[in-house]
Amino acid sequence: MWRIVTHRFAASAFSGEGARLFGGRWNLKGEPVVYTAQSRSLAFLEMLVQDEPLRANYLLIPAEIPGDIPRLEIDAGQLPENWRTLESRKNLEEIGSRWLRDARYCVMDVPSVVIPAERNLLLNPAHPDFRRIRIGQPENLKSDLRLLRNLSAAK
Repeated sequence: MWRIVTHRFAASAFSGEGARLFGGRWNLKGEPVVYTAQSRSLAFLEMLVQDEPLRANYLLIPAEIPGDIPRLEIDAGQLPENWRTLESRKNLEEIGSRWLRDARYCVMDVPSVVIPAERNLLLNPAHPDFRRIRIGQPENLKSDLRLLRNLSAAK
């Protein structure tokens, strides 16, 4: 799995602090969660729809979840039909808050809103199994400036 951040947040990339401060699709403000993606490209796409302003340089940080750490899997079929819209955000926040509150699983595996056939892995940094997740060395990601230029022009 992969986490993408700007250089400024490299040291705290797996703290859950950003989601705690601002909330996220699957969590309320005040709840620390680490959002990761199953692939580099999905992590980048997720950043593109979130980050303002877009930047040319990011860090990609790999991480590996040991196979014996159980996860809560949520499939699109278990979600409201409009789960990808802003109107359903409250439903998703409730699912995430319940997952955090129950504290049975360190990982919640959810479909990506950007590409529903791909997966995001949400991590609970307060869960005892979190310390077993192996965080790798950050890699520089230099994106194609044409992509950033075209996305900025489309706004």
